[in-house]
Amino acid sequence: METHSSGINSSPSRPKSKTGLIISLVVILVLAGFMYYRYYFVFGEGVKAGQLNYFVKKGYVFKTNEGRLIQTGIRSQTPGNIASNEFMFSVQDDKVADKLNKSAGSNVELHYKEYLHTLPWRGVSVFVVDSVVSSAPVQ
Repeated sequence: METHSSGINSSPSRPKSKTGLIISLVVILVLAGFMYYRYYFVFGEGVKAGQLNYFVKKGYVFKTNEGRLIQTGIRSQTPGNIASNEFMFSVQDDKVADKLNKSAGSNVELHYKEYLHTLPWRGVSVFVVDSVVSSAPVQ
């Protein structure tokens, strides 16, 4: 018995599997880039000053630190009136949270980062305070 080799590759699926692997890697990289941009990209950062109205730790599954800063002296839409502006924020760092717990009712300056979307373990606000610039009791 003689075996004939026809010269045809016995595994024609090999080029397809290589193409599939490359496409899969590209899709994974695009999804990873999208997730990074949507949830971890810092859109903006700055400092807000005002009176710390409240600061709490709350949540059902993820306990997050949430606070509200009252910025006074913001002009309202009606001439002659002064309105306040509330800055809602979240805090991830426990050291910053301890400082804010001790500063309830004080005038504070907070450095924050603004993200495009929230994550459940980061907090309910897109504004995440990462440091307390200054804190002074209300006089």
